[in-house]
Amino acid sequence: MIVRERPDGSLILIAQTDHAKVSGQCAAHWGNRQFARPQPYEAVVRAAMFHDSGWYDYEASPMVAPDTGRPLNFMQVAWGKPQRRAFEWAIDWMTRIDPYSGLLVSKHRTGLQRGRYDKVAHPKFFNTQNLPEDNEDFLARNEAAQAEQLKNYDAAEFWTNYQLLQAFDLISLFLCNKDAVDDYIEPVPTCYDGKSEPARLTLKTLAGTRIEIDPFPFDVDPLRAQLVRRTLTRTTFPDPGAFREAYFKATPEAVDFIFSAKSR
Repeated sequence: MIVRERPDGSLILIAQTDHAKVSGQCAAHWGNRQFARPQPYEAVVRAAMFHDSGWYDYEASPMVAPDTGRPLNFMQVAWGKPQRRAFEWAIDWMTRIDPYSGLLVSKHRTGLQRGRYDKVAHPKFFNTQNLPEDNEDFLARNEAAQAEQLKNYDAAEFWTNYQLLQAFDLISLFLCNKDAVDDYIEPVPTCYDGKSEPARLTLKTLAGTRIEIDPFPFDVDPLRAQLVRRTLTRTTFPDPGAFREAYFKATPEAVDFIFSAKSR
C-alpha cells in the first residue's frame, strides 16, 4: 500500500494492485515511431498489469506501525514468510496463465532485492527494504527457477522486457507517490535489436494531473490513465482494526492522469 500524508493531515492510500493497473495501462499503449511495441505484446502487458498481485493478501488486512499508529507504507512492510508466500503464490498464479508473464513477474520481484539487476541507472529508490536474514532462500529458489525457464526464450528480448517493466512500474510509482512529478527514468529501451540508443524518459507536471513525457513513448497523444485511490481524514489510529474499518469505508476515487508529448 502506498501511503501519502498531505499537509492538511489527510492520507492518500493507493493499493499496490491499483498502482499496477496504471503500469498495465502504460504498457498497453507503449509503442510508436520512436519506441518499439512490447513483444510478445500480451505477455508483457499482462505482467505489467498484475506484477504486484502478491500484495493482495496484505491489502486484505493492512497494518499500522505499533509505535505510531500510522498506516504502513509498502516500503515499511517486512518481508516475513507470509508475505513471501504471497509473492510466490502470485508468481505461480501468473505462470499458470502465461509462463512468460510469470517469469517477468518473478524476475521483477527478485530484482527489487538486487537493485533491479543494475538495469535502471535512475531512480535508485523504490527498491525493497526490511529484508529478513532468511530471505536468501527466497532469492536462491526463485532465481534458480528463472534460469531454467529463461532457457525457453530469447534472453536479450526478455531482458529488454524486464527493463520495460521497470519503466512502467516507475512511471506509475511517480504518479502515486507525489502531487508534482518532475523526475526521469533511464535507461529506457527503445527497440529490441540494439540499433537505437536507450532513452532518458523525463516526466514533468504541467498542471494538476497533466504530465508531460519526453520523449513520448505511447501510441496516442494525449493518453489518459486512471488511478484508483482512497482518502482518509486522519493519519493515526489506535489499532489495526480501527484503521482497517476507516480504510474499508473510504470511497474509492478514480483520478485521471493525462500524459502528453513535449511541445516543440
